Amino acid sequence: MEENVQTELNGTDDEFAERDTMSWTIGEEAGERIDKLLTGWVSELSRTQVQELIEEEAILVNGSKSKPNYKVRAGDVITLDLPEPAEVALVAEDIPLDVRYEDQDVIVVNKARGMVVHPAAGHASGTLVNALLFHCKDLSGINGEVRPGIVHRIDKDTSGLLMAAKNDLAHRHLSAQLKEHSVTRKYIAVVHGVIEHDLGTVDAPIGRHPVHRQQMAVIREGGREAVTHFQVIERLEKHTVVELKLETGRTHQIRVHMDFIGHPLVGDPKYGNQKRNKFGDIIDGQALHAQVLGFVHPRTEEYLEFSTDIPEEMTRLIDFLRQQA
Repeated sequence: MEENVQTELNGTDDEFAERDTMSWTIGEEAGERIDKLLTGWVSELSRTQVQELIEEEAILVNGSKSKPNYKVRAGDVITLDLPEPAEVALVAEDIPLDVRYEDQDVIVVNKARGMVVHPAAGHASGTLVNALLFHCKDLSGINGEVRPGIVHRIDKDTSGLLMAAKNDLAHRHLSAQLKEHSVTRKYIAVVHGVIEHDLGTVDAPIGRHPVHRQQMAVIREGGREAVTHFQVIERLEKHTVVELKLETGRTHQIRVHMDFIGHPLVGDPKYGNQKRNKFGDIIDGQALHAQVLGFVHPRTEEYLEFSTDIPEEMTRLIDFLRQQA
């Protein structure tokens, strides 16, 4: 697949909101359904949303309307023209939250897989921010109207622990710890291939992919420092369960780094060989869970650390892979 993005990107995490026209030329993807492909390429869109855009002729094949079940052919040019984003009016929504800690300054939640952290194009409601506004009533406003209280993010299809600030003092304190790389963030992942070394570090700068601009990549010139430490938890016949500790926190860092060393995450729709991801009936999206989160409390200066079990779908995936041995 070759891609051309006609909108300039500014390098922030909200990559989806920053582009309005994209095009792809089909290569090895020939034979795939167009709605399935677009859902994988633009992970912020659900399959239903892709189908609606096809019906609205916002997605075209060779300049003409197609059907959602159209099977693409080599050389097809697919264009996506995103509609102008509507004004986002944040609404507090009574969405259940798995709260692991809360006081007057900080809240720590165990985010479910599939939940977007803050409103963006295609996700005006049902986000973690909408839920936090209902639960907390007041959040730090430092990060703007659309991201109140949000100090750091995890991807939509990554589950696990996330902290939010309930006032500006807490927000500044927690943000400083992230900048200083002193926050403990450990993830559990299932990756393709058997990792030979028990321990290792990936120290490789990350920036926008020079061709596939909706992705990140290891970029030697102009990339930002990115360091990920890993430890093997369990080796399976063709896969590895691994713990990953972030030293920095770049967009898609773990997903990019593991793909870079030849061990992409199972189920990842953006990185690695998609033909290897044959576990959609077990897990939807990358097999990645933010298991441990630790930080110094902004008011008491006490170190707090929280952990959570991996979700059921990852447990099922690991059990399934064990049975294949």
